[in-house]
Amino acid sequence: MRYSTAFRSGKAALMLGVLALGASSVASVKAWADEPVVQEEESDIIKLSPVTPHRILVQDTAGTHAKDGRIYVVDADQGKLLGMVQAAYNANVVQDPKGRAFYVAETVWSRGNRGDRLDLLPAYDPQTLTITNDEVLPGRALVTPKKNDLAINQDGSRVYIFSMVPTNAVHVIDTATHKVSQTVDLPGCALAYPWGNDGFTSICADGGLANVSLKSGKADVTHTKPFFDPEKDAVFEHSPTRRSDGKTWFISYSGLVYPTALSADSKIEPAWSIQEAAGMKKAPAAEAPFAKTWRPGGWQLSALHYASGHLFVLMHEGTFWTHKKPGTEIWELDTASHKLIRRIKLPVPASMVGVTQDDKPLLFTNDNAGDLFIWDMKTGKQIHKMPHLGDDLYFTVALGE
Repeated sequence: MRYSTAFRSGKAALMLGVLALGASSVASVKAWADEPVVQEEESDIIKLSPVTPHRILVQDTAGTHAKDGRIYVVDADQGKLLGMVQAAYNANVVQDPKGRAFYVAETVWSRGNRGDRLDLLPAYDPQTLTITNDEVLPGRALVTPKKNDLAINQDGSRVYIFSMVPTNAVHVIDTATHKVSQTVDLPGCALAYPWGNDGFTSICADGGLANVSLKSGKADVTHTKPFFDPEKDAVFEHSPTRRSDGKTWFISYSGLVYPTALSADSKIEPAWSIQEAAGMKKAPAAEAPFAKTWRPGGWQLSALHYASGHLFVLMHEGTFWTHKKPGTEIWELDTASHKLIRRIKLPVPASMVGVTQDDKPLLFTNDNAGDLFIWDMKTGKQIHKMPHLGDDLYFTVALGE
């Protein structure tokens, strides 16, 4: 058989290519043999530094995709994000008073958006952000995140969880055993404002308070007379409580402040006006719904620095039913003298204000873009801005709060 010259040339080129490829492969094998063997990777967990007064937790409810809620761990001195844990649908967070743990109350479903419902209370190690216990709850109030849906007592031995399954009640969790020690039924009342180690108070629909003492081991419930009219001038749920002694400053939609000493026998003092503290006329309530003046509003609209007794309230100009409107200023008020100390103008409206509890306190505000602003409380100057920390920043939690 005869081959053409072109065919013979092609065959020779092919053979040369094969030989070249073989030589290259041998060289590659030798090169691989000379390289050091890569060690197998080992997983590890980096520990954060111990909790400090300026290491805060920030609740992000992620409203447009609320199943992806989050809790951010933030170093407020540096304006730096340290870590994050998941906080599923409409979660709440509370921190042990000594920073030994933090707890997230959350709800999930076995099939994502349906199926069997699980209400959970995971406990997190604050240095590794790992779950140390994952308690299944008998229920919880599945509503928008509010600080007083989930509360903790002064020594961290009890967590209080407001529930509406099947009726209004508060589950008391023993943090040593991670079990529900008792459930207190509170028909017509809601939320938990802790006082000391052995009790909490709930707000009732008639404008009064339900006080729950756990000192005897069982729940002893007492009620106060109504002190506000829910139809004409309700109080904000997000009114601040000093947990050590139960002192609470309930703030009404019109701007009245009701100093209250929570206990088994809660005492409500006469109300004073935020506007009068600033030298203005007292703001009208629902009887004059279109009267425009400075009013409190927002979500986490107030915060209290316990040691100084200074109350920080988000304020805006508006009519009576603008209680959800973000604040354009923070008003700093002395709760002892009932006087305005200072007005801090905000660069953008904020729906939350928070404060640390140390002797060099920091303030925190947000905006609708999810930015976190960090302020020096004493000077009123902004020191950090964390752009788009999250989607919907609802409130902060600081050590000792």
